[in-house]
Amino acid sequence: MSLDGVELLRLDVERFCRELVDHPPAVRLRALAGLRGMLDEVTTSALAAAMASARDEGWGLRRIATFSDVSHEQVRRMLAATGGPDVE
Repeated sequence: MSLDGVELLRLDVERFCRELVDHPPAVRLRALAGLRGMLDEVTTSALAAAMASARDEGWGLRRIATFSDVSHEQVRRMLAATGGPDVE
């Protein structure tokens, strides 16, 4: 699997941030807060779905955590929020 898409997104976000530099602080802060919130919402949803898929394949919480770069307790909470049984 290639992570080229991730790098392209990073470059787009960096370009967006550079374009905000000349705007007044209120505009910059609102735009950046909106961007951060949107990215968090989208990635959290996708991460939870990927965790659920891993759980469905029999992965344990610690293994999911290792691949997700979060603690196994965070994995437990995210899976609980999406519904379904916990994996020990």
